[in-house]
Amino acid sequence: MILDLIENYTPKNTQEKHDKETIITFLKHHPNALHRENTIGHITSSAIVVNKTMTKVLFAYHKIYDSWAWVGGHNDGEENPLKVAIKETKEETGLETVTPYSEDIFMLDVINVKTHQKNGTYIDDHLHLNITYLLIASEDQSLTPSPDENLAVKWFNIDDVLKAVKEDRMIPIYQKAFNEIKQLRRNHEPS
Repeated sequence: MILDLIENYTPKNTQEKHDKETIITFLKHHPNALHRENTIGHITSSAIVVNKTMTKVLFAYHKIYDSWAWVGGHNDGEENPLKVAIKETKEETGLETVTPYSEDIFMLDVINVKTHQKNGTYIDDHLHLNITYLLIASEDQSLTPSPDENLAVKWFNIDDVLKAVKEDRMIPIYQKAFNEIKQLRRNHEPS
């Protein structure tokens, strides 16, 4: 299922074209790519959560990266990346209701994760073969950080959020997402 989803995805740019090829090759050569036990790389699913007007984005302040960031996590064997993105969004933000903008993949990225400690365990450098979905949520829902994952959850104006991001490697990925979201907004404006 996951291989079919990625093979059917239309890349937005050259970076995604290369990353799509990398992910497909990796999946074909690593049957355990859905599990983090593959210490070279593994599939992860993330979400860009926006409000209904797509003018705000919901980010969490992640402990490991000491930065505001999207939400998401490891697939841990789950073949349905959208299911993982929704589950992780709810767990990391406290949102009760989120709706996919589309069931189609929003973005693909291969992300280098640097060595770090998680819950006292040493984690080697590895790759996150990341599938991102665009999710919609109402701003009036209460937010609750996940104590294991993050320190805070907050709505940001989509034009201002990058000023709060400390992870330089993630800025081009988020900018790509925000540019696409702004295009979706323009496409839905009345003529």
